[in-house]
Amino acid sequence: MVAATNFALLHGGGQGSWVWDDVTGLLSAFEGIDCIPLDVPGCGTKRGRDASAMEFDDIARELVSDIEATGMRDVVLVGHSQAGMQMPRMVEFAPTLFRKLVYVSCSAPPAGTNLLELIGECLHGEHEDKVGYPLDPATTSFEERFAVMFCNDMSAPDREAFLAKLGHDMWPMSSYTYRDWRYDHLGSVASTYVLCERDKSLPPAWQERFAEMLQVDQLVRIDAGHQVMNTQPQTLVDALIAETQS
Repeated sequence: MVAATNFALLHGGGQGSWVWDDVTGLLSAFEGIDCIPLDVPGCGTKRGRDASAMEFDDIARELVSDIEATGMRDVVLVGHSQAGMQMPRMVEFAPTLFRKLVYVSCSAPPAGTNLLELIGECLHGEHEDKVGYPLDPATTSFEERFAVMFCNDMSAPDREAFLAKLGHDMWPMSSYTYRDWRYDHLGSVASTYVLCERDKSLPPAWQERFAEMLQVDQLVRIDAGHQVMNTQPQTLVDALIAETQS
């Protein structure tokens, strides 16, 4: 029997709540489980909204308000990729709202470093303090890199369909220039990091570094690429359900 649980799901960069469709469909089959897929301003159901001048903290406040508007309490907050940068601030603004945090291949920049600096303009492994890309950014397009970063474990039709959706959602610019990261308060919140072992966007070694930064209690490994919610939704749902039992 699955314990009653409220899930809030937050997408990553360049994506929207649509990325969780398979996961929400599977979760809805469980009695007692409610879930809300969230959208960062400018993404998904909020696509087309001009959020270019929105401050970083205002994004977190709006996401918290979106959850509170549902009446949910004791929420398991699940975030993917760039969502890992918003989740700590959401907890800071509403510490009693969240029961647990689940980071799915999430990034967590060190204090003083913005996301663009963290990614860099290099290959994976070329610089110790830069995540880099799987293909040389000097000789390849974003489209070529995205096909590898997000779709390396997808079939050709699934890859084509996913890439057609990618890029229509835009996080506010403050998400890419923000530097004042704070993680000290996360030690008081139960948390798990889902590490995607075939990830070509955030290599496993970097995921381990981010998990340490985020002070997670445990690491769960899935043999999948960056978009595990699209390529292995059932495996991810099984992991999320397991988190409700712990």
